[in-house]
Amino acid sequence: MTGVAAGRRICVIEEVMLDDGDIGNIAAIGPVGDPPRSKYERLIARAKQVPPATTVVVHPCEETALRGPVEAAQAGIIVPILVGPAMKIAAIAREHHLAIDRFEIVDVPHSDAAAAKAVELIHASKGELLMKGSLHTDELMREVTSSKTGLRTARRISHVFILDVPTYAETLFITDAAINIFPDLDAKRDIVQNVIDLFTQVGLGTPRVAILSAVETVTAKIPSTIDAAALCKMAERGQITGGVLDGPLAFDNAIDPEAAKIKGIKSAVAGHAQILVVPDLEAGNMLAKNLTFLAKADAAGIVLGARADHPDVACGFRARAHGLLRGCGALRPCAPRRGRNAGGMTDDGHDPCRQCRLLERQIPSFRR
Repeated sequence: MTGVAAGRRICVIEEVMLDDGDIGNIAAIGPVGDPPRSKYERLIARAKQVPPATTVVVHPCEETALRGPVEAAQAGIIVPILVGPAMKIAAIAREHHLAIDRFEIVDVPHSDAAAAKAVELIHASKGELLMKGSLHTDELMREVTSSKTGLRTARRISHVFILDVPTYAETLFITDAAINIFPDLDAKRDIVQNVIDLFTQVGLGTPRVAILSAVETVTAKIPSTIDAAALCKMAERGQITGGVLDGPLAFDNAIDPEAAKIKGIKSAVAGHAQILVVPDLEAGNMLAKNLTFLAKADAAGIVLGARADHPDVACGFRARAHGLLRGCGALRPCAPRRGRNAGGMTDDGHDPCRQCRLLERQIPSFRR
């Protein structure tokens, strides 16, 4: 198999870049209605314009875990490498009439070995994306976060949900609802920078970032309001870059212009937020689930803040097969137009290998 060129980015860049109108101007038709064409479907359509990404699929040993990459390959989004017990994978494919004859299969005896081999393949530049199959999350994350052989960097790993809410014109990014339980200020800085980097690398421009709390005024009685104010000041001083921040903001005045007007809040973010930074995992998890189950939002998720030696990687968490298409659409690899210098940086000083994105398809339960 041919190795993947070092430094290829996992993002949608110039050739398939989306603006707010491309993914956000879907008319809402009611609190529980489905849009005629989702924001994800438009993103997937754009992603199909570039060559498929080589994707290492870890232990796809049940129907959903195998059907997802097969359907994504049929859509022209990925080229899977299936890592796991070859006989078991073949048996599942036969049972469910899934065509895998054209895919490479790396035979390993069990899920632990599959996780280790998958990370090894990423380090060897054999794949650009890393997708979780039917093994337990802890098994894969143990290999990804290993201090000796894993994909960690100095930056804190964090999670972001990308939600298509039928009643909201913008695509919402919510962070962190799955990894950092009670982040301190330094951790929140990394969480904010991670999601801004994702937003801009996907090609959505400069994000409007709302730092959420229960109220929109700073008070010592609610520590998250102090953190929110500090994060905004850090952005002013260049410690956070690439986004427009405002906070603290309550949820209503972050996403509803009328609520912001009533409270007398005037900013570029209030009422029009694209990124919602929650104070802790509990708040984020409940918010994302509320939007998913009550507002019928579609959700895809990504883990940020790690990398392989050369390519960026993404990893899909087992769920409905079609959800894979949404996630891959958001993280579609494409050769950048900008050149690279001898140090692997792009001409404008950007490091394209900074982040690993662990891709979570349609999520009914965010932490198992």
